Amino acid sequence: MKLIRYGDPGREAIGVQIDGVNYDVSAFGGDYNEEFFENEGLARLEEFVKANEGDLVVVPEGTRLGSPIARPSKILCIGLNYRDHAAETGATIPNEPILFMKSTTSLSGPFDDIIIPKNSAKTDWEVEFGVVISKTARYVNASDAFNYVAGYVLHNDVSEREFQLERGGTWDKGKGCDTFAPMGPFMATKDEIADINNVRLWLTVNGKTYQDGTTRDLIFDVPFIISYVSQFMTLLPGDVISTGTPAGVGLGFNPPIYLKPGDVVELGADGLGTSRQVVKAYQG
Repeated sequence: MKLIRYGDPGREAIGVQIDGVNYDVSAFGGDYNEEFFENEGLARLEEFVKANEGDLVVVPEGTRLGSPIARPSKILCIGLNYRDHAAETGATIPNEPILFMKSTTSLSGPFDDIIIPKNSAKTDWEVEFGVVISKTARYVNASDAFNYVAGYVLHNDVSEREFQLERGGTWDKGKGCDTFAPMGPFMATKDEIADINNVRLWLTVNGKTYQDGTTRDLIFDVPFIISYVSQFMTLLPGDVISTGTPAGVGLGFNPPIYLKPGDVVELGADGLGTSRQVVKAYQG
């Protein structure tokens, strides 16, 4: 299945995408949140869709899509998890995953604008393969990790490099600004992706390709990441782990290239669809 949420920000309804068409499933009730995943929501939703397939209402074309996951308890990210990306930034290949968090208020829809923060000069892009957790996970073995996966989602880990790298402290303040976590257009359940170790990811800015990589090049793979993170904190249903970005971020160029108002960012991944964000300046 492919799960969508649609409508005005903060008032999204739930839906599914079937053969490229978005359908409303509001009658199922609830939202795609912790409670949904914790209570066998995916299995119950699949039964609901099968029972009502001929009666589902099409979501009108042009309707705004929100993040396919309602605000999770955590958005966790793995830094420098592609060898080519670590190399382009001059970083040492990590011995263990570099873990940081994005604020849940950074979550936005796949076609929402990216807002350059106040006082920002170095806003950057990062296409990533995200994993959605299906049930509470503590001290998970890597061999059992896929039993804790609900599905996968496209994520743009937008980053402000000065805030992240030049202002002291942790990376988080350069990662959690409003609009810095566009997700979607949908969450694909894990059966939708035949081989998560061979997913192509790409990103363009104003039509020029900057990133074109594959999950084959992950330093730490998905089962290891889930196991690793669960050793340090409890993962809750609906949490998102973003697994890192391939080479081609703005920081990696000489001189660096950063986003400016009017730029158009487009990105995609095999089996996870595409998204598009227009960059705008902060007004306030």
